[in-house]
Amino acid sequence: MTTPQTPSEREGAERIAKFLARAGIASRRASEEIVAAGRVSVNGEVVTSPGTKIVAGTDEVRLDGAVVEPPAELVYLMLNKPMGVMTTLDDPQGRPTVADYIPPGMPRVFPVGRLDYTTTGLLLLTNDGELAQLMMHPRHHVPKLYYAVVDGIPDAGDLTQLRKGVLLDDGLTSPAGARVVQVRERTAAVELTLREGRKRQVRRMLSAIGHPVIALSRIEYGPLTLGDLPEGAVRLLEPHEVEALRASASGGV
Repeated sequence: MTTPQTPSEREGAERIAKFLARAGIASRRASEEIVAAGRVSVNGEVVTSPGTKIVAGTDEVRLDGAVVEPPAELVYLMLNKPMGVMTTLDDPQGRPTVADYIPPGMPRVFPVGRLDYTTTGLLLLTNDGELAQLMMHPRHHVPKLYYAVVDGIPDAGDLTQLRKGVLLDDGLTSPAGARVVQVRERTAAVELTLREGRKRQVRRMLSAIGHPVIALSRIEYGPLTLGDLPEGAVRLLEPHEVEALRASASGGV
């Protein structure tokens, strides 16, 4: 008599959180939180372990009662996020979200990482959970370039501090690329390149050296450049841009 296979032994089995991310529900990490919250069922049984294995096309997966299926196609969008827009698909307080800028007829996509409510610029949205996980994972150190208008004029010592690392309340930051690109009477424009993603990191770093941010925009993310994409506009990535993203997230750029 043969022993029945467990779900983890079945051909094509994958972790439930990976499946949800691949289905465009959320990033892998957010999908794990969704499962842990008891919002997902497999074949009618609620599961709470992100390590639960399922077979796509065989097992019925539901989120909040609705059937979840992998996307028929993978979509990659670049949005120039305006100020005053939440980097979420839904906001309980009714504030504008990035979902308001997704063109009609698009598959469900989710933002890769976050930009603060008052920060503008390049935001990637996709239903490719695997690529999103690679882009956001700390070990891949995908660079992000920010353009900040700050109070005061940073001097050579300030820039050296940014380049060596700034001590914040959650520890010393990794070295950053930093240069002043424009000087005005009482303000300056600074470009800052980060390879980590702490909460409000750019604002906190610049405040720590005595130059609070007045305006902030992300202009590059890995190999992607915002270019002349108007604020509030969205476009599909070209195939070569998607391949460059994969290379960047894998350490190839």
